[in-house]
Amino acid sequence: MAKKLETARKQTFRFSAPTATSVLLAGDFTHWQQNAIPMQKARDGLWTATVALPAGKYHYRFIVDSEWHDDPECTLRSPNPYGGENMVRQVA
Repeated sequence: MAKKLETARKQTFRFSAPTATSVLLAGDFTHWQQNAIPMQKARDGLWTATVALPAGKYHYRFIVDSEWHDDPECTLRSPNPYGGENMVRQVA
């Protein structure tokens, strides 16, 4: 029997930072800083990135001008080993 391929679902991440010069999406799905995803800035200062993720639980944060930031829209969080919190995105 052939193995079923998991279908990935597009997930859009957003972060408002009108004065930022760069925003990166980093998480366990990017190996954190190793493969962080550059986000695109809209005229209103909202940064976005869309990634396809298979079902599961993912931890992430934003790197804004080289500083780690929480996602203020995310209510599901998990403590990280650095004394802060990771944001958690559940993909069904």
